[in-house]
Amino acid sequence: MSHAVPLERDRASLPATNGRWLDWFGVIAVVALIASQVNGVLTSPPDRDMGHLQKIMYVHVPSAWNAFIAFFVVAIASLLYLWKGQEKHDLLAASAAEVGTLFTGLTLALGSIWGRPTWGVWWTWDPRLTSTAVLFLTFVGYLALRSFVDDSERRAQWSAAVGLLGALNVPIVYMSVKWWRTLHQMQSNPSTVDPEYVIGLRTNGIAVLLLLIYFIMKRYRAARMERLAEHLVERAALEGP
Repeated sequence: MSHAVPLERDRASLPATNGRWLDWFGVIAVVALIASQVNGVLTSPPDRDMGHLQKIMYVHVPSAWNAFIAFFVVAIASLLYLWKGQEKHDLLAASAAEVGTLFTGLTLALGSIWGRPTWGVWWTWDPRLTSTAVLFLTFVGYLALRSFVDDSERRAQWSAAVGLLGALNVPIVYMSVKWWRTLHQMQSNPSTVDPEYVIGLRTNGIAVLLLLIYFIMKRYRAARMERLAEHLVERAALEGP
């Protein structure tokens, strides 16, 4: 693999705008999420067995879906970095990993809230829960690795390897309810839930996807500007007064 291409050699692809369009996109994402949540909670009836608790899936399930999407971005960006050695791909992978870890943590927390009244416990070593926890801890480790390694090229290479290994766990998490005996219900999607919940689940899934895109793009833009500033400081130090 060639040496990493730093950002000052790639100025043409740096954000050319002041990010105002991204801020507006974030506003749209938040408004869409609020509207979808309100619509889902107010228009869908309580579940026959779980009552209104079932409506937690309007956040829990879209969070899980979009965590998977974030880790898919990590995998693609990591592969691109290992192939092309461009620092922008490393920063994109890291940005998606941060957001995916956040969404996975939210998925676990909401699952515990749902599990306490449903199963009688906050946590059980169920295959779905355990594999999701492994996914979460893998990317917590990914982020810890990035914070402890100072050399940018070595950090990017090691992170790419960990990111790819972590992303391999995503299909295991998804299929765990089919491969093993589990307390967790089958995957929730528009084809498996009651028709009363389909529209709310779809709209919230799209709204959380918009939020995911906003978070990744916002963090990516900030990371690129941080790295560019670091490169300029390094160049100024080498060139001297």
